[in-house]
Amino acid sequence: MLPQLLLFGLTAAAVILCVVTNAPGSFRGHKFSLYWVAALAGALLAVAAGFVSPEAIGQSFFTNTAVNPLKILILFFSMTAISVFLDEAGFYNHLASGVVEMAGTSQLKCFFILFGVVSVLTVFTSNDIIILTFTPFILYFARRTGINPIPYIFGEFVAANTWSMFFIFGNPTNIYISTAFGIDFFDYAYHMVPVTLAAGLASLAVLFLVFRKSLAMPIQVQPMEQLQWNKSLSSIGLVFLGLSIVAMAIASYAGFEMWAAALAFALGCMACAAVYLKHTGRDFSVLSHTLKKLPWALTPFLLSMFVLILALNQAGVTETLAHSLPDNPFAYGLASFAASNVINNIPMSVLFTSILGSCQATPAMVYAVILGSNLGALLTPVGALAGIMWLSIIKEHSINFSFLTFVKYGEIISIPAVLTALGCLCIL
Repeated sequence: MLPQLLLFGLTAAAVILCVVTNAPGSFRGHKFSLYWVAALAGALLAVAAGFVSPEAIGQSFFTNTAVNPLKILILFFSMTAISVFLDEAGFYNHLASGVVEMAGTSQLKCFFILFGVVSVLTVFTSNDIIILTFTPFILYFARRTGINPIPYIFGEFVAANTWSMFFIFGNPTNIYISTAFGIDFFDYAYHMVPVTLAAGLASLAVLFLVFRKSLAMPIQVQPMEQLQWNKSLSSIGLVFLGLSIVAMAIASYAGFEMWAAALAFALGCMACAAVYLKHTGRDFSVLSHTLKKLPWALTPFLLSMFVLILALNQAGVTETLAHSLPDNPFAYGLASFAASNVINNIPMSVLFTSILGSCQATPAMVYAVILGSNLGALLTPVGALAGIMWLSIIKEHSINFSFLTFVKYGEIISIPAVLTALGCLCIL
């Protein structure tokens, strides 16, 4: 048991180091993130040391069960592809420009409208996509008007990682944990919609208290550069996004799996877009850029961490951890919240799914872990891949926002949010 724990700990430490330093790797002129390389190295060492056999890995990857990681990745990438396609069509920038126009000279009004738009979009897409698309726009807007960007970009980050709990597809951790315990779309929504509302309102209230002085200053209105928006492509993306959500909602009742529905509509969206582009004589750069922007590094990272958790399972580690935690939602919610900031929320979700499977887990305990996997992103950048991407984007724009500054704001906002959400969950 000790060697497996040591390997897992070293791998987690290496992943965190890669995240904190944000040092990129390079191969033939192409740069890439190193966090997934660290995870892959740990998985290969686990196999080489005999902690887990290739046969056990193959069986886990190709078995027809809810916790098959390949199905989860297909679901996540399918929904992400539609969201990235909408971004490439200019839909998100169009909405962001509308927010600025509605706000006029009021920073406070702009902040609340932006928080609302980010929250709604995250509900129907995913936190990662919103962070990738809205953060550069906010920084551009702040630079043009001379306002402090910190309240806006941190408010956007909080909104995206709070409202990602709302629906099952808002975060890959939601998908993984829910499918592992056979939770369907409506059962998930019944429990997590009120919890998300409680956490969202709590985090918004704290954000207002923290940044109210900065937001009291008026905006110096300047003409914004007109951004390209393809209305037809946006309409195609929105239609298929809506259809995929409906299909996933009825999947368990209609006898098909959510990942299959999401894949079918993602492919349908790309096919319809290709027909439109060919018919109008346009190039296919929207589709090629969509494929390039997908977070492909998530695949080796998730699969590698799955292998490491499989090694811990076979050594009996997860069963031992299950007996050490009190059987109540608060304990599991706080433990998963804290663990996300030690090993990142994706490996945490894989680990805690095994822990929950080793004990008499109640639905509330399962939802508490889902809650912790989302809100854990608010405490430190290590908590989620969204934090890693967000810090990387603002560093590229020369914004002075250190790891410690993130933690300073994060602890003020995340702790009230997680306690409020857990309290609401226990009432349900």
